[in-house]
Amino acid sequence: MSLVSMPFVESTADTVLHVVAGVVLFGSIAAIAYGFWKVHEIPVHEAHRKKHQQLGLISALTWVGFIWHWVWVLALIVAFTDIELGIRRLREIWKDEPQIVEEQQDA
Repeated sequence: MSLVSMPFVESTADTVLHVVAGVVLFGSIAAIAYGFWKVHEIPVHEAHRKKHQQLGLISALTWVGFIWHWVWVLALIVAFTDIELGIRRLREIWKDEPQIVEEQQDA
């Protein structure tokens, strides 16, 4: 066998190797697509688990996130953040008077 000759050309092994390469190629593409889909569904699954009130918004943001990935990040933030609790805490902070000033005036 010389360095210039090509092994397996025009033989059964050539066909088998091409079929195996095709199966591996399509299997890899399918696995990557499935993984991409599962990662993009994380916000929707989290919203279902928490019984989130904005499930429709999160689902729409997830679908748009397939094209614009920054929108998917927004869906992830909305799904994992309890906005109602955050608004309540913000209201409490806004309504409470600073206690440090009161303690300094008493002294």
